[in-house]
Amino acid sequence: MKMTRLAAAIALASSALLASTASAETFRWSSAGDGLTLDPHAQNEGPTHNMNHQIFDTLVYRDQEMRLTPRLATEWYVTDDPTVWEFKLRQGVKYHNGNPFNADDVVFSIMRAKHENADMKGLLTSVVEATKVDDYTVRLRTDGPNPLLPNNLTNLFMMDKEWAEEHNVTVPQNYSTGEETFAVRNANGTGPFRVVHREPDIRTELVRNDEYWGIGHYPMEISRIIYTPIASTATRAAALLSGEIDFLLDPPVQDLERLNNAPGLTVRSGPENRTIFLGMQQSWPELKTSDVKGANPFADVRVREAMNIAINRDAINRVVMRGQSVSAGMIAPPFVDGYDAALDEVPAVDVNRAKALLAEAGYPDGFSVTLHCTNDRYINDEAICQAVTGMLGQIGVRVRLDARTRSIHFAELPRGELDFYLLGWGVPPLDSHYVFHYLYETKTDVGGAWNATGYSNPHIDALIQGLTSETDLEKRSGMMSEIWNEVHEQVVYLPLHHQMLNWAMKDNIDFPVQSENTPYFKYLKYKK
Repeated sequence: MKMTRLAAAIALASSALLASTASAETFRWSSAGDGLTLDPHAQNEGPTHNMNHQIFDTLVYRDQEMRLTPRLATEWYVTDDPTVWEFKLRQGVKYHNGNPFNADDVVFSIMRAKHENADMKGLLTSVVEATKVDDYTVRLRTDGPNPLLPNNLTNLFMMDKEWAEEHNVTVPQNYSTGEETFAVRNANGTGPFRVVHREPDIRTELVRNDEYWGIGHYPMEISRIIYTPIASTATRAAALLSGEIDFLLDPPVQDLERLNNAPGLTVRSGPENRTIFLGMQQSWPELKTSDVKGANPFADVRVREAMNIAINRDAINRVVMRGQSVSAGMIAPPFVDGYDAALDEVPAVDVNRAKALLAEAGYPDGFSVTLHCTNDRYINDEAICQAVTGMLGQIGVRVRLDARTRSIHFAELPRGELDFYLLGWGVPPLDSHYVFHYLYETKTDVGGAWNATGYSNPHIDALIQGLTSETDLEKRSGMMSEIWNEVHEQVVYLPLHHQMLNWAMKDNIDFPVQSENTPYFKYLKYKK
C-alpha cells in the first residue's frame, strides 16, 4: 500500500544497475494509432501515455516488472495525519528548456490534472489539497485515508508551471470539443527524450535528453526516436519485415509466426493489463439507432443476458485473435486486486436460451442497433466487432457496424452519444477501484468518466467511494467482492477477453514486454 524510505532507496539502487554507456542509435517504431495529444493531462489513454512517458516524468511509475518505482519522487509515505501523503522530490532535475523542477511544478500539475477538462481528474478525486512544504517536499491531503494514492499517480505527468504560463496552457486542452492549444503539439518535460518534430498521425521525432537525471540509472542507448503510426496491419508487418522500422508495438496476430521466424526478427510475449468488452446504453428511454421506438431494449437485463450468452468468446479467441487472448467474464485481469476467478468464467453459448430471453423481454423478432467500434486501437478490434455482429445476428439482434478511427470514437464515447460500443480497459493501479470508478460509478463531474452505459446504483456508488478510504484489507476485499457480484448479475457490460501482449522487433534489441503495454525506451538495450 505504501513505499517506505528504505524500499524506495532499494528500488532506486536497483535501477542504477541498468546503467550503460549511451550510444548513437536511431530507433524507428510504429503502432496502429498515434497519441491523441501531447497535453499530459487531457487524455487518460494508452497510446497517448506511451508517447508522453518518453517526454515527461511522473512522481512514481511501474517499471518493466510492474513494480512501483521512484521517478521524480524519491520517497513517499503517510504522515502522522492519515489523510496526508508526503512526497520527497528529486533534486537537480531540469526541464528540457532548462527550467528547474521543484515543488511548485508538482502542486501546479496536480491541480491542473483536477481541472474539469482533464481526463486524469478521475485519479485525483480524493485529493482536496496539494501544498508545497519546501522546494523539494509536497504534501497531498485527501478527503479520508487513501492507501492507494501513489498507485494512481503512475500516469500523472509533471508539467513546468512557468512554461505553461508562458504559453497560456495552465488549463488542460478540452479534447472533447476539439480544442487546439500550444500544449497539444508542443511539450517541455523532464523525461528522457524531448520533442523536435510533431505531425500528429504522421510522424513524431524525439531526441535523447542528455541532461536527463536518469542518464546514470538507465541504459539510454537510443539517441533519436522516429515514430510513424501505420493503421494498416499488413503495412505495419511489412515495414518491420523490410527493415523500415525496428520495433512494432502491436504486430498483427495473424503475422506473429511469420515475424518470429523471419531472419533478424523476434516476437516477445506476455499477459497484458487490458480487457476488451462491449458497452450498452441502458438509461435512455429510446436508443438512437434502433428500430424499436418508445422503448430501450438494453434497459432490460434479459436482453443484456441474451446477448451475453450469444457471444462465442472461444471462437473469437481461436479465429479472430489466433489464440492471443483469454476469454473473460469480468473487466479485470488476474493480477488486479479484487479479481475473482469464478466471475471471470465465461457463460456457455446458448442461442436457443438467448432467443427465449429476448422473447420474454418483448422482442421475439429481435431489434436493430448500431455498434460503434475502433479500427486502429486494440488488437483486431474491427474484426472482433464483425464477429460479434454475426453472433448476435443468430438471435435476431441485427447489428450495423460502424468502425472508425479512435480519435473520433474516444471523443464521442465519453459524451454518452453511443448506443452500443467497443472499449478496452487497463488498470494501472492494479486495483479494482480504478475499474469501478471509471466504468461503473454514476457519471458525474467527479466519477464515471467512461461510464457511457447510464448505469447508476447509489448503493454501489457508496461502496466505490468508500474503497478509497478503507484501510482494513479484509473489509475492503469484501466491498470489492460485493460490487463485482452486483454488476456481474446486472450484466452491465459484455466482457470479451483479456488481451495477450506481443512486441515484435529486430533480434539485436533486448527489450522485454511490459504488461501495461508501455514501452519505456530508456530501458531498451542493444545486444553487443
